[in-house]
Amino acid sequence: MPLLKGLNQERIVVIITAAVFVLASALLPGFLTQENLVAIVRSISVLGILAIGMSVIIIGRGIDLSMVAVMAMSVAWYLQMLNDGTAPWAALALVLLGVLAIGLVNGFLIAYAEVPAIFVTLASASFVFGLVRSQMIGSDAVPVPADHWLAGLAGARLADVPLEVYVFALLAFATFLFLRFSKWGRYVYYAGDNPAAARNIGMPVRPMMVLRYVLSALIAFVAGLLTAGSLQSMNTRVVNSTQLYDIVLVAVIGGIGLSGGKGGVRNVLVGAALIGILLNAMTILDIPLLYQNLIKSAILLAAIIVDGLLNPRDEQTAQQGDI
Repeated sequence: MPLLKGLNQERIVVIITAAVFVLASALLPGFLTQENLVAIVRSISVLGILAIGMSVIIIGRGIDLSMVAVMAMSVAWYLQMLNDGTAPWAALALVLLGVLAIGLVNGFLIAYAEVPAIFVTLASASFVFGLVRSQMIGSDAVPVPADHWLAGLAGARLADVPLEVYVFALLAFATFLFLRFSKWGRYVYYAGDNPAAARNIGMPVRPMMVLRYVLSALIAFVAGLLTAGSLQSMNTRVVNSTQLYDIVLVAVIGGIGLSGGKGGVRNVLVGAALIGILLNAMTILDIPLLYQNLIKSAILLAAIIVDGLLNPRDEQTAQQGDI
């Protein structure tokens, strides 16, 4: 049909997002207020930051199931050290070393030991959670010290826009520049599209893979700091929440191809907008969390099916390894 010519997943999601926004504005009281719109943007900022990190991994044909665990447990350990009197610079240095170590171990096992990413990152998530919760922190929720700079993030605004939004925008722009205009960024696409061919022509596929998982861990830590600043604490129970699925949902529904080599930052922005508006609308409608999770699961399943239809895996792709 002429009307459907040229449509792809990204354009379809943009149309759906616009339709949902218009309907919510017309039917839901309080949706179109300035406070609520700022709340929507703020709510998707941390999710969008995590989705950017996940998208770089998926474009390179991988997956990182440890992001939420790294986000929560690294910041919880950092706050615990601050509350115990550790010097801020020493606490930050120790946590950064730990975060880098997680990213390096994930990347090394996936790139050089050739263990499937889904198993490596699932195991590392469980290990990080168990180690930090049992040995390094004393409770599920660790508060931000009153005299720390994170304590001022909750109310930090510029032109009435929360700080998290600017960090999200800056990181999105930096990732866009990296993927589109840097040599290593282009390598991510080539390696995701055909890892064997990329390796055969001399691309540093394995070092690039390690780099992606290190970047993912660092992005998760940044998201954790913003979360702690916003909530004035870090609750480690988020590791067992649905946030990881929300991250994948934002990436996949926006058009990041699970087969690798497709998508970009724009797809993350589109997916984050749709999910943010949907979650806000469901909250205003007072839909129970159980049903919200059911709706999100159905959307994720539909997005994966659409991705499979738009980006089919042939025999050669399958032989190169699934995530």
